[in-house]
Amino acid sequence: MSPSAAAVVQGLALAALLVLSPAGAARQARRPNVVLILTDDQDVYLGGMTPLKKTNALIGEMGITFLNAYVPSALCCPSRASILTGKYAHNHHVVNNTLEGNCSSKLWQKIQEPHTFPALLKTMCGYQTFFAGKYLNEYGAEDAGGVGHVPPGWSFWYALEKNSKYYNYTLSVNGKARRHGENYSVDYLTDVLANMSLDFLEYKSNFEPFFMMVSTPAPHSPWTAAPQYMNSFQNVSAPRNSNFNIHGKNKHWLIRQAKTPMTNSSIQFLDNAFRKRWQTLLSVDDLIEKLVKKLELNGELDNTYIFYTSDNGFHTGQFSLPIDKRQLYEFDIKVPLLVRGPGIKPNQTNKMLVANIDLGPTILDIAGYDLNKTQMDGMSLLPLLRGDKNITWRSDFLVEYQGEGYNSTDPTCPGLGPGVTHCFPDCVCEDSYNNTYACVRTLSASWDLQYCEFDDKEVFVEVYNLTADPHQINNIAKTIDQEILQKMNYRLMMLQSCAGATCRTPGVFDPG
Repeated sequence: MSPSAAAVVQGLALAALLVLSPAGAARQARRPNVVLILTDDQDVYLGGMTPLKKTNALIGEMGITFLNAYVPSALCCPSRASILTGKYAHNHHVVNNTLEGNCSSKLWQKIQEPHTFPALLKTMCGYQTFFAGKYLNEYGAEDAGGVGHVPPGWSFWYALEKNSKYYNYTLSVNGKARRHGENYSVDYLTDVLANMSLDFLEYKSNFEPFFMMVSTPAPHSPWTAAPQYMNSFQNVSAPRNSNFNIHGKNKHWLIRQAKTPMTNSSIQFLDNAFRKRWQTLLSVDDLIEKLVKKLELNGELDNTYIFYTSDNGFHTGQFSLPIDKRQLYEFDIKVPLLVRGPGIKPNQTNKMLVANIDLGPTILDIAGYDLNKTQMDGMSLLPLLRGDKNITWRSDFLVEYQGEGYNSTDPTCPGLGPGVTHCFPDCVCEDSYNNTYACVRTLSASWDLQYCEFDDKEVFVEVYNLTADPHQINNIAKTIDQEILQKMNYRLMMLQSCAGATCRTPGVFDPG
């Protein structure tokens, strides 16, 4: 017997003795496994879940779909940091997708990574933990340790260097670089993640509960579909809803600068992007099916929670903005959230206001960890998942974003001057340094409201009554009751400085 095989047998024998003891058996019986599937840039507002027939059937119909799930920051790196830490951006300090914006920086690694929920699951709860896919946009940067850096809390680490790709990428395999090319059968990233996940489920220890986080590139650009799906959805185009290809009147200047109507070439471009995004999601749907089947084959499905969500939404032509995220509107901040697992009744929907800062507290709660020991801003969803009665829940949360922009002029659009970024050839720009805003998103028995302030010279304000105006066309900041404006302004200031429990205090429209 080889030394490595002998070590495996010895380890399994010791684990068997532990689990056969009364304490070990009881621990096994009560601690569920958790799987978190995170997609990249998948909206719900524009029908982003439509291609995922298997996912809807295997998770949504077998569990609960949250109809009002949001992200506090509609951009990849700040949103992912919120998932990992359970904190708003002003508390984890990741403000954009750059190292300078604290995305996977040395400071992030030192201050935040040791306290993420996976680190607590592994060190405090005895979970074996598995990560595969996109981590943070600047992960693997040479100035931040390269792919040799493996964050604390991960037993098995298969992380993508930098941003989403489908071919020609590098993975950190437990700190060692593995280069992939462009051969579909061995390199297509969504399928590689599926196969790695199945291998983990095949060869992991059966004597510890596990947590898996699988973070797919889809449906992020460059929208490269698997070969068998490249001709799917040929008759599909971006939805022509009431805020499509219209001027964003009474909105922040960045939205007003978009050219209306859009050119035919811009519309063709975004329609093509919309189709390709859906095509890439078909491979995610296959991944979900494979995972669920493997869990069922292993006899572990009934004791496993499966969460499915995205890091932010997306827009394709809303207010004549071609394609991107990072804006304050529903299409960018609202995401899918589907959950199945022990004690969750099938075919449920839930209208409570939930956010991605709740995922960490929820998963720690499932593992039996005392949430009072954390500094997280979010709330555990476990009472909602179980269907507990008479729950006191939030009526609002904070949305915040720090605009990206540079002192230099964008070479694509020199006439616009310095400060703009992410510009398209027809000089419609998706971001600027003063596209910096904070909002209170409220959903209560009497109000469905969004109040936003921009940190610019105008101190521009946008307010939307989503009951009357679900597509946020009419900014009512100048006509809404001034008393409500004052209350929302005060609530916004409070949330912008909150931390931990103070982020969960009653909102403006809470009873009492």
